[in-house]
Amino acid sequence: MIILGINYFFHDSSACVVVDGKIVAMLEEERFTRRKHTNEFPLASINGCLKLVGARYADIDHIAVSIQPGKDWGAKLAYGLVHLPQCKPFFKHEVWDTLFKQRSLKAWYKACFDGAARKPPLHFVPHHAAHAVGSFLASPYEEAAILSLDGSGEWATSFMGVGRGLDVAGMQESFFPMSLGSFYEAATEFCGFKPNHDEGKTMGLAPFGDPQVYARQVAELARIDDDGGIQVDLSHFSYQFWGKQRCGERFHQAFGKPRHADEAFAENHHNVAAAFQFVLEECGLKLSRILRERTRARHLVIAGGVALNSVMNGRILRESGFDDIYVMPAAGDNGTSIGAALYVYHTVLRLPRVAVHDDPYLGTAHTDEAIEKLLRECKLPYTRHADIGSAAAQLLADGNIIGWLQGRMEIGPRALGNRSILANPAFPEMKDKINAEVKRREPYRPFAPSTPVEAKDRCFDIKGDSPFMLKVCDVLPHMKSAIQAITHVDGSARLQTVDARVNPIYHDLLTKFGAITDVPVLLNTSFNVMGEPIIESPTQAIRCFYSTGLDYLAMGSFLVGKRPGAAAQA
Repeated sequence: MIILGINYFFHDSSACVVVDGKIVAMLEEERFTRRKHTNEFPLASINGCLKLVGARYADIDHIAVSIQPGKDWGAKLAYGLVHLPQCKPFFKHEVWDTLFKQRSLKAWYKACFDGAARKPPLHFVPHHAAHAVGSFLASPYEEAAILSLDGSGEWATSFMGVGRGLDVAGMQESFFPMSLGSFYEAATEFCGFKPNHDEGKTMGLAPFGDPQVYARQVAELARIDDDGGIQVDLSHFSYQFWGKQRCGERFHQAFGKPRHADEAFAENHHNVAAAFQFVLEECGLKLSRILRERTRARHLVIAGGVALNSVMNGRILRESGFDDIYVMPAAGDNGTSIGAALYVYHTVLRLPRVAVHDDPYLGTAHTDEAIEKLLRECKLPYTRHADIGSAAAQLLADGNIIGWLQGRMEIGPRALGNRSILANPAFPEMKDKINAEVKRREPYRPFAPSTPVEAKDRCFDIKGDSPFMLKVCDVLPHMKSAIQAITHVDGSARLQTVDARVNPIYHDLLTKFGAITDVPVLLNTSFNVMGEPIIESPTQAIRCFYSTGLDYLAMGSFLVGKRPGAAAQA
């Protein structure tokens, strides 16, 4: 049975294919359009997924879409009418944009299936069901508590429940405008970043501030009641009117002058980021503790865009009482294509669970033959290596920065070793060098480490594994000086643990690098520059390589250097 999953009504458009209950392909539209977080109809992703699995449109049995457009329509309409005239943007978003997207979907469906011998049924899956239920069904747990948090779906902003087998029972939902995602977006806007896109920047900025300066004021703006409901004091915000601004006048009165994107950070920006991050963590912890107490489950599944806040996840793992947590690699809206497809397969069709989503490498791959053909066409000097891991490990040990393209592209916002920029974290200046010369982004922003799963306890204080780089932990005190480039100002790191079973090529590189340096840890950041999506193809890799300060490019078995004779000497 083939199920096509689609997400595009909100942002981070994507498609996936589930075959007999196993996720076999997923692609994100931004990787092809080169427009980050795009909400365009994911035609390239759909066609790419079908090509990856060798299927045609005629082979599709069901189509799952990660939204139920008519859900909570009465509540939304009443809300918009009560808040006229401030809510004019709300009606544009909820009426015009939604109708336009429905028309786009119907036009695609008609073009593909009109006149076909059989038409696959369309299933519209509620957004938080795609987040929460889909993530549970992808997890390794037969039973788990479930927490989903985002800006908003159709109208819900959170979901709390428990999953057992194929079934999920809901316990609590909150609805717009009571939203932790939107609450945090306001701080992102205040700090000069793009809300609903750059929340990771706010999270990275927070350790430079003192959360206690504004902790009391911010804690009064967002809290969790005893039933798990989200309560937001809207007097400081304007996001509730669906305009472009998230912060209201009282926000600026309370916290000072907001930062413009091209300005330096002031002390109040650091402190606002720190306070909002702290309060978000406290809210996430309270929700998790409520779930732990009520469900008595040993494990927790976290989903939704807020689940990308890896610092919050780290605190939940350490302090909530759960043995471990699962966050899928594409925890935001991009992953709802997977969630919707699994929901249809397991919840609608009642077919048994057969696989765990522990492999994020679901995208396109490029053969050595195709890579070498491109290198020749571009007239680039290159060398071919039977053991690319050994060659790259030595270059990294020597202090070179390498663009690394191997195997199938990973899903989600974190590079996980197949579309990565890699460097030696032992060089203290490496963080500043990559931020300035390669990524061209804010100098404060940290980089993440990768290590073989069996070596994680040598350098990091973490419970369980972290395969998708979505848990922040502490760097062990005796290792901080040895891996300074990945140790954040507060002594933490957003760790990726690499399993040889899941990614043998990257695990081999880490192991060989560790054999040379005695520290099996690499700095790993996404293969892109600030504002652009992660690269997908060798062509995009070459463009990024020659427009940045990368020293070498490793694609498949091939190594390219910039200096005359560099590749030949590697």
